[in-house]
Amino acid sequence: MKLAYIGTYPPRECGIGTFTQNLAHSMLKNGKGVKEIMVFAMNDHNQDYHYPPEVKLSINQEQQTDYLEAVNYINLSGADACILEHEFGIYGGLGGVYILPLLHRLNIPLITTLHTILETPSYNERAILKEICKMSDKIVVMSRKAIHFLVELYAVPEEKIVLIEHGVPDIHFDKEESRTEFKLNEKKLLLTFGFIGRNKGIETVIKALPQIIEKHPEVLYIVLGKTHPNVLRHSGEEYRNYLQVLIKSLKLNEHVLLLNEFIDENELFKYLSACDIYITPYLSEAQITSGTLSYAMGAGCAVVSTPYWHAAELLVENKGRLFDFYDSDGLSEVLNELLDNPENLYEIQENATEYGQDITWPKIGQKYTDLITQVLSRPKEPLPKKENVIDPLLLPPFSLVHIKRLTDDTGIIQHAKFGIPNLKEGYCLDDNARALLMVCMTYKQKKDPLALEFMPVYLSYIHYMQNKDGTFRNFLSFNRNFLDEKGSEDSFGRTIWALGYLLGNAPNDAYYQTGKLVFFDAVPYFDSIKSIRGIANTMIGISHYLRTNASDDAMKGTLHKLANILVSHYDQNHTEDWKWFESLLAYDNGILPLALLHAAEVLEDGDISKVAFDTMDFLTEHTMKDGYLSIIGNKDWYVKDKERSMFAQQPIDAEAMVLMYHQAYVLTGNRDFLKKLFTSFMWFLGENDMRMSLYDFETKGCCDGFENYGVNRNQGAESSLAYLISHLTVLQAYEESFQSKENKGSNTKKLVTNTL
Repeated sequence: MKLAYIGTYPPRECGIGTFTQNLAHSMLKNGKGVKEIMVFAMNDHNQDYHYPPEVKLSINQEQQTDYLEAVNYINLSGADACILEHEFGIYGGLGGVYILPLLHRLNIPLITTLHTILETPSYNERAILKEICKMSDKIVVMSRKAIHFLVELYAVPEEKIVLIEHGVPDIHFDKEESRTEFKLNEKKLLLTFGFIGRNKGIETVIKALPQIIEKHPEVLYIVLGKTHPNVLRHSGEEYRNYLQVLIKSLKLNEHVLLLNEFIDENELFKYLSACDIYITPYLSEAQITSGTLSYAMGAGCAVVSTPYWHAAELLVENKGRLFDFYDSDGLSEVLNELLDNPENLYEIQENATEYGQDITWPKIGQKYTDLITQVLSRPKEPLPKKENVIDPLLLPPFSLVHIKRLTDDTGIIQHAKFGIPNLKEGYCLDDNARALLMVCMTYKQKKDPLALEFMPVYLSYIHYMQNKDGTFRNFLSFNRNFLDEKGSEDSFGRTIWALGYLLGNAPNDAYYQTGKLVFFDAVPYFDSIKSIRGIANTMIGISHYLRTNASDDAMKGTLHKLANILVSHYDQNHTEDWKWFESLLAYDNGILPLALLHAAEVLEDGDISKVAFDTMDFLTEHTMKDGYLSIIGNKDWYVKDKERSMFAQQPIDAEAMVLMYHQAYVLTGNRDFLKKLFTSFMWFLGENDMRMSLYDFETKGCCDGFENYGVNRNQGAESSLAYLISHLTVLQAYEESFQSKENKGSNTKKLVTNTL
């Protein structure tokens, strides 16, 4: 057999990566059925690793197209089956959803190993894991508790689940030689290894040590492991520093050693062979599998552990001892009892050694080989494939290069001459608000550090332009002189939109608090807006805010009032054949139905929903022709009963259509809206009246529109931001299209169905 493996892989320092490598090599070395292995390795945060030859492709965690390129490679490689190592944190998108499109396109049998199964998952986590299990021919788990969870909580058929324990290397060292090498002959060694973080509970052991050392002064506790990369990224060495302070305060410097290393397996097993007692003091029961526990038992260690799920199951029949979470006194009693009675300690070590002989990697690898052989011997029933109406491979790579070119320490320059910033035109609130929205979306989806770097620039511009009465100035010259006293209502609304989105998706509390301050200083002006597009933009911002602040009844009342203004405009202007808010189709048209679609979701109001869908259908009728988007031109627009303008088509109109169809899909789950969304996006790439691409593949910017003479090659902020927001929305919609729609928005769907 030729097998493909998907997971992390060394030299990336990750327990899943070590597991993937050991499994793949054990299956290959057994020589019983596996002739070739191919690995598709997950990269974290665009890190660059020098992988061994068996790694055929690397997949950047947050790059959706990498997943599709990988599955195309697998399908064309002649692989007989694919083994997926699943852990929520190693795949991109919300809850790791980016793995689903890859699996949906896979044409060979799939065996999935689940390293984590959550007892109380979020909606997305549950939906994603159920979808993975549905697509898998077999699901491998490493504990009986995991089987129970899958059957009871995720409705997975039990016959699909196989229990295969976590493998351990078949490595053995002489205990006394190892102790001599580490100069531990006079010591009693307690050991914990693995990535370090707050949830590991190392402080529980340290606090237990004074009572142990009182009876056994020869005890040494070694904590062997680097700080977990995610912890290091967000909190630095805060936890390790805390442990150092605790060690010093308890005067344990001679008895505790924190080794900040990620060592190879040979060195690790040398430490395990030298230790007297291995400790896993984890703080939560919610760990279904522990590789460190399996390794310790495989090495014949006496294990003392808190009763997390895997330990409680494994340490029965005198194969270890348990103590309660956070219970330092209980731990000291258990350790003293074992150290006082070497015969009891030896018996536990013998039982662990016997168990460990059955879970060496050669034996575990053979179990996987037998499982795949069994799967391949049966005819595969093809799963119904979801229609892929969005193809991310048609999208250019997402890039902030042009936005970086336009941005300085004040904000984003509003205009450009071709791809070069036009400093003479300075800055405007409109574009900095759009830029804030775009980088918030980018960081949420892609965790792009450049987006996080730009976020305070755009937010501080918005803060600087706010007047004392809550309104905003719009224009600022390049030398930072104000050019107006009060900006347009459109620019006000777009700013509220960006701030509302920020409040629901802030990457840290500082940005949230600043955004909240500016947002609520502007609230008193909400009731004064007259422009229907200013109202619509404001409504979208309020809707984003209410999604994470649903108990704010006063803001719900404001949203209802603004929505009713739009509905009243519709009531005054629509006729049997003109279902619109005005007597003309002007600019940024899709923003009006979009605002009502957002309000319909938040307020669950049937009247609002009906107007939203009626006007969306009317706009669709007049802009979708011959399978592509034909935007209302801004030259003379489209006055009722007159000729529509064809030229001066602008990217913000295409953006509004993309966003409108996306929100309609969110409300209904109707995949026809995905088709219209993608058709609208392709306007940027040449599916338009001129059959010319507005996206510039060289500069990574977007042209400002097209006239009767062709494309306007200037690439200002508004156009480029409209493109990027649309691009991100397409990726989000693609991600959502692979998630199960059950229960999601059921009340709204019922409401929509009743109003259509």
